[in-house]
Amino acid sequence: MRRATAVRATVLTLGAVFMLAPIGVTPKGCGDLSGGRLCIEGPVGGAGSFTTRYVLHPDRPEMAVRLGYQRKDDRITAFPGWFGTRRTQRGVAELTGTLDTEPGECVRGVLVLPDDPRERTFVTQWQCS
Repeated sequence: MRRATAVRATVLTLGAVFMLAPIGVTPKGCGDLSGGRLCIEGPVGGAGSFTTRYVLHPDRPEMAVRLGYQRKDDRITAFPGWFGTRRTQRGVAELTGTLDTEPGECVRGVLVLPDDPRERTFVTQWQCS
């Protein structure tokens, strides 16, 4: 009887985890791309460290990525700013820099593939204060 109770508790616990983090939901500050997930984290609306991170989907080859950010407010959308270029290692590339964002301002992560002759820009959703 105890084993059946333990199994039921385990199944219910796993079910609760899946209810809290549904598959396919993109976290705040992230954007799902065909090759991976791009995210930006930082204190929007104040000064601090911001990190732009690109995580490859499984079985994708390592690659170089240019990582940065873009800012906007109610008047203007700025050109992208860059933290630099990094090659993914074990499927992850991330770079950090300091930004001083104002209340009411928005930030999003930006990625460019340096070897892409079309120079396409990939972005996350805007994250606003």
